[in-house]
Amino acid sequence: MTGALGALLLLLACQAPEAQGKPPASRPPVTDVSAEDYVLPPLPRAWVRLKDAFGGIHRVEVEVAATPESRTRGLMWRKELAAGKGMLFLFPDEETQSFWMRNTLIPLDILFINSKMQLVGISERAVPRTLSPRSVGLPSQFVLEVPGGWCQSVGVVKGTTVEFEGVASIPIVP
Repeated sequence: MTGALGALLLLLACQAPEAQGKPPASRPPVTDVSAEDYVLPPLPRAWVRLKDAFGGIHRVEVEVAATPESRTRGLMWRKELAAGKGMLFLFPDEETQSFWMRNTLIPLDILFINSKMQLVGISERAVPRTLSPRSVGLPSQFVLEVPGGWCQSVGVVKGTTVEFEGVASIPIVP
């Protein structure tokens, strides 16, 4: 029996640290916000209301990207974006914005909104995983991304009036 006990003790001594209750060596955190395994902290949530061409109102629940990291990350690596959902990008100043679809796996409609809360243009059905700049060539301070084809399906067009709910208290970080 002494031989079996010795073999068991030798076996336990040779096991990996995590098998003995010790945590495994940790990797440094990923700092590249465009990397697939980057962990972005949860974003604030709010609502965007848009009028369609027929006077109807469409309410979109959004995650709000108001920091440089969250604006850079955007909807990268998402495999789906449900109807009625989106991401709202808040910028400190109104200027001509340009977006790309790097590491974005789903088609999007990209809506450009000026500081007067008017939709100044739409880039519809942006093709996933492309680097082509998407812009409407007009100043905007806010950009809303929704599932590709959404604008056409609900009748949202350039000139639409936009309202935000729950956004005023979110600080915009330059």
